[in-house]
Amino acid sequence: MAHKNRRIEKSALFLILIFFILVVTAIILVFSLQTDPVSEILENDELLKVLFVLEDGGTVLFSDVFVYYPVSTRGTLFSIPGNTGAIYSSLGRVDRIDAVFTEKGIDAYRAEIGKLIGQTIPFSIVMNLGDFQKLVDLLGGLRIFVPYPVDAASDTGERWLLPSGSVNLDGDKIRTYLLYTVPEESAADIQERRQHVMVALLGALNRNSPRIFSAGNFTPYGKLLHANMDTKYVRRLLSVIAQIDSERLVPQTVTGSSRAVDGQTLLFPYYDGQLIKDVVKQSIGSLASASETVYSRIYVLEIQNGTAVQGLARNTAALLQGAGYDVLSSVNADSNDYEKTVIINHIGNEDVAKTLGDFIRCTNIVVDEVLPEEAGSDLGTQVDFTIILGKDFDGRYVR
Repeated sequence: MAHKNRRIEKSALFLILIFFILVVTAIILVFSLQTDPVSEILENDELLKVLFVLEDGGTVLFSDVFVYYPVSTRGTLFSIPGNTGAIYSSLGRVDRIDAVFTEKGIDAYRAEIGKLIGQTIPFSIVMNLGDFQKLVDLLGGLRIFVPYPVDAASDTGERWLLPSGSVNLDGDKIRTYLLYTVPEESAADIQERRQHVMVALLGALNRNSPRIFSAGNFTPYGKLLHANMDTKYVRRLLSVIAQIDSERLVPQTVTGSSRAVDGQTLLFPYYDGQLIKDVVKQSIGSLASASETVYSRIYVLEIQNGTAVQGLARNTAALLQGAGYDVLSSVNADSNDYEKTVIINHIGNEDVAKTLGDFIRCTNIVVDEVLPEEAGSDLGTQVDFTIILGKDFDGRYVR
């Protein structure tokens, strides 16, 4: 009987050993099959697209889509206004886009923003305001330009104080910079101010890269970031995009017309949302351009109406401002009988001229007096390109 029991015990131990080996093998297999999503993109020379969201108690303070091309170490930043209006499938109604974040969470929010700009956004990083303040302190502050001193108070009596000039703001001061409101600022002004914080964050990551991303140093930073990937991949992602020169970034945003809907003012993107998709597509295309001068700065335009259509130059100016250009003036041309739209290139930069032409589908580009790109007002002009709109322009494209 004892012999039989020993045989049973040996069999049981053998089965336990087999089970243990199978479990260990399964664990090893699972980890070996895990893919690094960031490295996979880098190996294929693809774009890194990340949605950054800063929220305070479920309320979105800013949402920015950062697109980075590692091969050229260039990137572009798109601000998504919280009041961007549309029919959102995740909500089943017309509403603000940030209502998606509040009601459905970050995954649905990232998907809706992806549909808005016509791009798939694989990565998202959410920061709440309290953690963001700690992150700013760990980074040694953020460098911000404050155009005028701030001395204001909230409805609850909180005092807002900020110095003017180029200043380095710690976590508490960044909170003030993000939250203060003054009567003379519009919603667009507040959005632009908050976008400056995102640009400053990228700059701080760049300056502090050797310290942040060294082995074992990232943990305190990673704890303050809530991403849709493992912390080790967040470290890898940020270490790559931190190579960006934030001073060369030209932030862009969604442009549109404001309308009141159910007691709130919503921003409906121009051309039923097609304009922002075109802008994003054009900007992304420029990241892979062989020319370093494409979007190395903001280019200045003059728009002239060469037709009898009222308001054509003004509306086109709004269109091109939404595409990231600076429009110095929109005026009538010397004649209202231009048959064909023409782009006059004052700086001789063929790449930028072609990019501008592609955006409105204009191939009629002529070179005028060629001035150095740095000329600006020193040589009597502030305009890089003049666009004279002809009868072949329908308000969006040359036909």
